[in-house]
Amino acid sequence: MGPALGEVLSGMGIADEVWTGLLGPATVEEHGDLALPCHRLAGTLHRQPNDIADDIAAALGPMLSGTAGVSAVSGFVNMRADPSWLAAQVMALLPDDRLGIAVEQARTVAVDYSAPNVAKEMHVGHLRSTVIGDAIVRMLGHKGHTVYRENHVGDWGTPFGMLIEHLLDLGEANAAEELSVGDLDAFYKQARAKFNSDEAFVARSRNRVVLLQGGDEETLRLWRILVDESMRYFNEVYGMLGVLLTDDDIMGESNYHHLLPVVVERLQASGVLEDSEGAKVVYPPGGWLNREGEPMPVIIEKADGGYNYATTDLACIIDRVERLDCDDLLYVVGSPQIQHFEMVFQVAEQAGFMGEAHNAVHVNFGSVLDSDGKILKSREGEVIKLVDLLREATSRAEQAIAEKNPELQGAQREAVARMIGIGAVKYADLSTERSKDYVFEWDRMLAFEGNTGPYLQYAHARICSIFRRSGIERSSARDASITPAQPEEALLARRLVNFAAVTDATLASYSPHTLCTYLHSLASSFASFYEVCPVIAAGDDATRDSRLALCDLTARTISTGLGLLGIESPEQM
Repeated sequence: MGPALGEVLSGMGIADEVWTGLLGPATVEEHGDLALPCHRLAGTLHRQPNDIADDIAAALGPMLSGTAGVSAVSGFVNMRADPSWLAAQVMALLPDDRLGIAVEQARTVAVDYSAPNVAKEMHVGHLRSTVIGDAIVRMLGHKGHTVYRENHVGDWGTPFGMLIEHLLDLGEANAAEELSVGDLDAFYKQARAKFNSDEAFVARSRNRVVLLQGGDEETLRLWRILVDESMRYFNEVYGMLGVLLTDDDIMGESNYHHLLPVVVERLQASGVLEDSEGAKVVYPPGGWLNREGEPMPVIIEKADGGYNYATTDLACIIDRVERLDCDDLLYVVGSPQIQHFEMVFQVAEQAGFMGEAHNAVHVNFGSVLDSDGKILKSREGEVIKLVDLLREATSRAEQAIAEKNPELQGAQREAVARMIGIGAVKYADLSTERSKDYVFEWDRMLAFEGNTGPYLQYAHARICSIFRRSGIERSSARDASITPAQPEEALLARRLVNFAAVTDATLASYSPHTLCTYLHSLASSFASFYEVCPVIAAGDDATRDSRLALCDLTARTISTGLGLLGIESPEQM
């Protein structure tokens, strides 16, 4: 439809870049599948939107004969796919394992996400970065890109002096045992309490930092104990969450320590580094001002010789561009860091660490809130441990399964409960527009209706049961001729052919909620279809086979879509 529309509009003097951003799904489904609002064209053409829409529809209609019907309504050009064209599009998807999703020309992408701190628990605040990053990584990989998963853990810096000294006070065996049970927060708090109250401990801690940064072998061995025990715990959480991160993806702050002096040298050589009260700073070109209205720099090296977070982030950029040869750098980090990353990216461009061919994007996200609109915490006022939240999700899901399907027992029920519980938590997060905060509500996220993970998983399981009960092999449905005669069949078919376009749009904006919204609309369309269109009991074999093919394609689309979000699709619930 696009080329024909472009030809018509070009003849009217409208350039492609003017109208392509206006074309989109019809806001009123009864009017069509696609719509072009002509109101913004009125100023260019100096005509009324209704007249413009009438002329476009009159010219476009004959060009799309056999493909789509065209109408003009209230200044909109509406296009609805013809049933024959729609059937052909669906039939082309039936044998396609990729369901229409094309493999793009490969780019090399580093995705920085999760990033917990060594010797600290992962809490609910780590959920968003981890699951959003994982979904983006999966989609990039599915589209054929080379992806580096960069887990930038906090494993370096001044706190490690006190942590190592606390480890020595406890004794290595006792410390390892305490860390191995996953009570990292208690270990950290004990070290912090001593640091705040014991001057001798403070002196030892500061000396230990000097030894660590100087590469002392014994200190590095003790540091490695802390890192290894923490990683064992992180991997347990990643396993529960079902994300792709492994030890091979760890690129902590320690990996870039040797590059920090290089950052300073290269900034100096590029001529952008300045001295400010003994500190070395860069003033990026964005016109940043502090609260006093004065120019605000990025601090690279403090007056005492210490480095700042920005220095490490610049070292990361150098490493990812030069060692990994990345085209795109994605940072899945909370919205409070928007200004930080904008300034860092500007400095990197200013100094030549990145060129015009590189894209650096801060994929920002909001917070997880409680019902009062405050940061989600436990009843005791503590930050909720992610591992506890995931265990509770699985437990609640198992209770729901026991009520809905008591025949599901043992290991099978446990496996399905894990899929539903973890999937519900991930979907609730991913289905929220990432830049917004959202309220964490157990009842809503575990509900089997509405825009929830369990609703989509149930739709998938329901379709699997159709084939299981009938004894029909799903693969046999993929040779059918599609005849979407009923309105509900046609609507389901329209949803199915949009999957690839929605996936592309989701990845273009790094916004998983776009895919979630689509999957919910697909599952809702299937529910309407199944309610009014008998499948196994259809009146004739051709209708039955067509409807079975629609069922199979719907299940595959839901499963693939959820898979791109990092969520499993059980065949029974």
